[in-house]
Amino acid sequence: MKTDHLTSTFMALRQRLHRSALAYLKDDEDARDALQDTFVKLWKSEEMESDSEASSKLFVALKNICIDRIRRRRTVALEDSHMVSLKIEASTGEDMERLESLLTAGLTQVQRHIYSLSVHYSMDYEDIAKRMNMTEGAVRTQMCRVRKKISENYKILDR
Repeated sequence: MKTDHLTSTFMALRQRLHRSALAYLKDDEDARDALQDTFVKLWKSEEMESDSEASSKLFVALKNICIDRIRRRRTVALEDSHMVSLKIEASTGEDMERLESLLTAGLTQVQRHIYSLSVHYSMDYEDIAKRMNMTEGAVRTQMCRVRKKISENYKILDR
């Protein structure tokens, strides 16, 4: 009969692993899912030689899975944020224009122009740079600032 170090170690450390995942994820269900994903991931990998090896691999894999979940949560939060509901609520052109003006408040004239060319006219940075007699790097920098300002304004509106 083979000794399964992974299973025995997992069962012995299950509560500590759960608390560790809970500390990262702040949600009990997510922590339980991360715990299950950790076990499955290591179960599919090579056999453990000892309980101490299984223990260290469990904690490292759990930490990595929790970090991945946090990153995914941030990405999803941006994509599925309340901006979607704002777009649905602001269905008329007039409402959309008002929403856009609120989000772009505080931009410089150059930033507004670059934003407009990029968003409304679907121009790439190279074409915008030629049109505005700027370098492509300068256009990228300005668009980065535009996105940051829009994000700040959105957070204020979302309150």
